[in-house]
Amino acid sequence: MDEAGRLAVLRARLAAPMPEDRLWGWLGPLLVTAFGTFLRFNRLRVPKALIFDETYYPKDAWSILKHGVELNLLKPEIANPIIIAGHTNFFAPCDHTSACGEYVVQPEIGKLLIAVGEWLFGLNPFGWRFASAVFGSLAILLICRIARRLTRSTLLGCIAGLLMSLDGLEFVLSRTGILDIFLMFFVLAAFGCVLIDRDASREALAAGAARRDGGHLGPALGPRRWRLAAGVFLGLAVATKWNAAWYIIGFGALITAWDIGARRTAGLRSFIRGGLRETRWLPVTFLVVPLAVYISTWSGWFATKTGYFRDYAATHGVHTPVISALYSLFEYHWQAVTFGVGLRTPHPYQSQPWDWLLVTRPVAFFAQCYTGPANYQPCPKGQVAWEQEVLALGTPAIWWGSMLALLFCLGWWLLHRDWRAGAVLLGVLAGWGPWFPLVTRTKFYYYALEFEPFLILAIVLCLGLILGPSSATLLRRATGALIVGTYMLCVLLMFWYFYAVLAGQVIPYESWLSHMWYRIGRGWI
Repeated sequence: MDEAGRLAVLRARLAAPMPEDRLWGWLGPLLVTAFGTFLRFNRLRVPKALIFDETYYPKDAWSILKHGVELNLLKPEIANPIIIAGHTNFFAPCDHTSACGEYVVQPEIGKLLIAVGEWLFGLNPFGWRFASAVFGSLAILLICRIARRLTRSTLLGCIAGLLMSLDGLEFVLSRTGILDIFLMFFVLAAFGCVLIDRDASREALAAGAARRDGGHLGPALGPRRWRLAAGVFLGLAVATKWNAAWYIIGFGALITAWDIGARRTAGLRSFIRGGLRETRWLPVTFLVVPLAVYISTWSGWFATKTGYFRDYAATHGVHTPVISALYSLFEYHWQAVTFGVGLRTPHPYQSQPWDWLLVTRPVAFFAQCYTGPANYQPCPKGQVAWEQEVLALGTPAIWWGSMLALLFCLGWWLLHRDWRAGAVLLGVLAGWGPWFPLVTRTKFYYYALEFEPFLILAIVLCLGLILGPSSATLLRRATGALIVGTYMLCVLLMFWYFYAVLAGQVIPYESWLSHMWYRIGRGWI
């Protein structure tokens, strides 16, 4: 067989072709994204108050915008969000030392993104929620394209986007000025880059193996741009929340397994050695690049003398210019990580990781009762009233359905070694698993947003099997389409039903109470 023949055979072995509907491959996801974007930006200013952890991050973001670093706030002056909107300088006097710095225990990039919205629209609810809404909307487009590449189906890609559009947890966090939506976006973007790299590297492997480059080891593919891009996004994810570091380990293991598997599929005798040889670039793309990106996000802290612990090294006798700053940053991180791991302060809305898929304890981001729908006065205790709430609650049809999808994907991977099921399971494990050992640490349900895209991808893989292949009989396809359509309708109706308590609408107390399905123990109330 000549080289062209070998190339055709290897291409057929190594990767299924992408769908040919390139126009709909973009138009469909863009339409789904437009729908999700409208939902997220509609009434974005509501509630007109700081909700849940917005009491921290919008203030830190405004401080970074005005001073380059988080500073101590004058607490009495910021208690009222109406006062906040009227002030541009509500920080404590500064003597140009780190005594002015605010002790914050999360990295910088999420607050920098929130600061962009505040720079564009001011210190108001729309301004500090703008970036969250943008990234929450873009995540819908990302998952559409990722699911399309994963399943080789534009329809299933759009279904993935619809599921994300209609999930209550992603919806609420897209409309709240806190960090988790950025963390989820960057992890998802990194996975998308890894997925594109899988296809691109297999194409390069097929071409090299057809020429018999590298002998039994196969061709050396060298550094890859999509892995570099994945390293950048992983660095941004860690620069949002440190627990994203587990995805560096997870994705590194995933692409190594894919490299070995690709060479085995290509028929190379030394496929393990050849695949492991490709890992020599991992320290660059998955360690050096993320670390460089991460450190660069602290540029404001480096550039000022007012950041927390900024002069720690100097006060301890270390004055070498670069070493001094890095030493101070290291000590700052040591304190922050120790605090984060050891956080045990009880909270009425805390939950454990095994509660998250069951959605037994969602988090009330905002709740207020009123004497009437247009009379925004707090109601006396016990009076029948109207209620306004923002409840970080995932759409039950998605979260409860994901448990069955994950079990099926596990069985499917064990029986068939389907790489797609394995990738999805690893994505869930990297985001969910590290929380289990931290039993005493204070945790919240919305931390699960980090791995929610992989839950949706697991559901989509199952829906694809239910729908059946294009070669199936008409009856088989019609039955599958009916089941899939029924499930999607159920998701839509559930989102519509819970919209009032997701978006902060003022509704009668009886109506609000009817939305609280789970009332055992603390439950949803």
